[in-house]
Amino acid sequence: MKTYSATPTDIEHQWFVVDADGMVLGRLAAEVAKIIRGKHKPMYTPHMDTGDNVIVINASKVKVTGRKAEQKRYFHHTGYMGHERFTPFASMLEKHPERIIEKAVYGMLPKTALGRQSLRRKLRVFANANHSHAAQQPKVLDLNKKSEKK
Repeated sequence: MKTYSATPTDIEHQWFVVDADGMVLGRLAAEVAKIIRGKHKPMYTPHMDTGDNVIVINASKVKVTGRKAEQKRYFHHTGYMGHERFTPFASMLEKHPERIIEKAVYGMLPKTALGRQSLRRKLRVFANANHSHAAQQPKVLDLNKKSEKK
């Protein structure tokens, strides 16, 4: 029995909209990274771009658990020796809520050319509920649904 490997003719990319309102940052980022890589598809092939495009709306309403709202910091280096800069989570959420989700998803993607290209091309994050990708006819993806026990 041969192992299935997707070819470029087999791959079909879709668009999904995810509402981040009230979702936990890490759990949202893990699910979005899985969709961007294509791991949710049965035809997933690690060396091919089988993933889908994701639009995240309401990024400014994302939540964090524990004391991360007070303790979490984002690192930035200016390029000069000793010039490390740290931005607190609350300040970043206020000024640039899109970057919070982008950085969280980036941390969950592989650090290869395929991972870097996926983040730039496949992830669109908006601070509020308006987005400019209605022409792509994205499907709503509900990540908040609870699993029902029988």
